[in-house]
Amino acid sequence: MPGRLAVDFGTSNTVVAVWDESLGEGVPWHLAKLGKWTNAISLEEKPPDKTGEAISVIPSLIHYSSDTRACLGRQVCERSLEDSATSFRWMKRYIANRSPVTRQVHGRQVSNSQAGSDFLRLILATAKAELSLNSNDEIALTVPVEAYEHYEDWLAEVARTAGFRRYRLIDEASAAALGYGTHIQPGHVYVVFDFGGGTLDVSVVLIEDSETAATGRRCRVLGKAGHDLGGSSIDQWLFADAIRQSNRRDFDNDVRAMSRQLLGECELAKIALSQRQKADVTILNPQTGAIVVAAEWTRSQFEELLDKHDALTEIDKTIRRALNDAREKGYSDEQVRNVLLVGGGSLIPCVQQMLQRIFGKEKVQLNRPLDAVARGAAAFIAGVDFYDHIQHDYALRHRDSSTGEESFHTIVQRGTPYPTKESVAKLTIRGSFDGQEQLGLAIFELGESRQHIKAGGTLELVYDSSGNARITAVSFEDEDRRNHFWLNEDNPTFLKADPPTQKGQPRFLIEFGVDGNKRLLITVRDILANRLIHRDLPVVKLT
Repeated sequence: MPGRLAVDFGTSNTVVAVWDESLGEGVPWHLAKLGKWTNAISLEEKPPDKTGEAISVIPSLIHYSSDTRACLGRQVCERSLEDSATSFRWMKRYIANRSPVTRQVHGRQVSNSQAGSDFLRLILATAKAELSLNSNDEIALTVPVEAYEHYEDWLAEVARTAGFRRYRLIDEASAAALGYGTHIQPGHVYVVFDFGGGTLDVSVVLIEDSETAATGRRCRVLGKAGHDLGGSSIDQWLFADAIRQSNRRDFDNDVRAMSRQLLGECELAKIALSQRQKADVTILNPQTGAIVVAAEWTRSQFEELLDKHDALTEIDKTIRRALNDAREKGYSDEQVRNVLLVGGGSLIPCVQQMLQRIFGKEKVQLNRPLDAVARGAAAFIAGVDFYDHIQHDYALRHRDSSTGEESFHTIVQRGTPYPTKESVAKLTIRGSFDGQEQLGLAIFELGESRQHIKAGGTLELVYDSSGNARITAVSFEDEDRRNHFWLNEDNPTFLKADPPTQKGQPRFLIEFGVDGNKRLLITVRDILANRLIHRDLPVVKLT
């Protein structure tokens, strides 16, 4: 088996795949100690057989024991440690949202970022040993469409600490298109609908004709959109509704003590409602045997709960945004050949029905919802490449000297193809005060503001420092913090003025571009000295 490894780190499950040269495709890899077998088109457990209907997934769980050792995935489930105060789940989503919450774990504070790092690092180390890889072997890691640079930096650091010097990042929606393999054909347009545990990603892609692609099959991204909505969001809504049905409150002592178990049971109820018409949860006090929380849902009640939280509306909006992007590039909705479903959320019947209404029943395919991303990432690392575009707006922050208010000047627009052949923006930098020797650029990554935020902010389920789950409001300030990221905060002033500049004096002319590795390039000319200082200098990595 070739040593080209891909890992799709998911909010609920993680899938490992490798490139199989003989088959010419990425195939899932079973880590025997960590992974469990499940049906390839559902979340029900299924032993491996010759039909290929079973794949191996690693539950995204890590437990820290009192002797500081960690167990992962299937090990956590087999020991019934999912609900332990020193077990972590949903790490990917909390890392993406930069959650500051830490938890007391055997005398030390552990964050979701640290727990996620330990989880993914140990998976990489295990796969590295089983596949006899070395530090020079290249690996692929997947990122959501709406991922920000801090998440990509986190993945890169995990790869390095696991001993891999070479790694590449691929967005999950595009990887899924490659992962469907023989189900996609050159010259056709597809929609990849990826509804996972932490996020919803929709991508419209064109599989290039063989005459167009220089080497092999290429996938060109025509439109992308993402939303902070996933299976864990639905678990949270069921969690809150179960407490409501029981006439309890999430801060009641006995409810708090059983919150992790309740959350796990709500996740199982969600999975069950994709297969059956009814599901229920009952949580008992282990000391007294008394019922702490009891709730049940029919599938119609479950769908009403989704509607209450505007889930289908937000899914529809995300799909429309991606289709609009493709339409602006000259590709109509009618040209969509198939819709490729990915992620556990794609198994929800009303979600499938919605997609069938939009695109037509015959176009919606549910062949590889759980492993398509990992398979495609393995193909990507083997050399199957594709054209792409910049996912977010990038801007310079500046302050109005008269009012003190901050604003942003866009230098790279969302949707810009890369690498750029010409400069995407030009800007003149002026001195801020007399005698200024260093001038800089505050470069920000701008996410899309979530227009659906209600008064008082959105609600989010978090774990407190004691490890218990509670529902809390997300402030407008936090929403803003999550959508405006200062990329070069550690190096904001890198333009040296010699001689020093004066206040208001036009000093530097800057042109911006993007290279093939999605790095922002600057070409800088000193206007006063009439000389070129930098040509195509990379300053930050874009997404």
